[in-house]
Amino acid sequence: MSLILAIALAAGAPADLGYTQLPDARQEEAAAELMFELRCLVCQGQSIADSDVSMAADMRRVVRQKIAAGEKPEDVRAWLIERYGSYVTYDPPLSWATAPLWLAPLLLLALGLWVARGSFRWRRS
Repeated sequence: MSLILAIALAAGAPADLGYTQLPDARQEEAAAELMFELRCLVCQGQSIADSDVSMAADMRRVVRQKIAAGEKPEDVRAWLIERYGSYVTYDPPLSWATAPLWLAPLLLLALGLWVARGSFRWRRS
């Protein structure tokens, strides 16, 4: 009976979702900015700041711990990219793997301009 009661109490207890803020306001601001730049690997459409998934909470906790330890946000971001890959950030660094992400919009814009130019020439003649 006590096991059932313990499970019921644990289920009703609010989970620590990594929302415990840092006491230093500047460090918390730096951590919060970084958390909005990092993608939740489970949700994929949300930043870790917006996600309630436990992995995002763990990532928030790690970001806050590293910022509180004095690491710069760029170093924390680089560590997370090294650990999870460039997909973890909404602004992936330019590399051979991410080149299509950076070049595709330019190529599509050039293709659109070329098609529009051809369309205007065809209408004039």
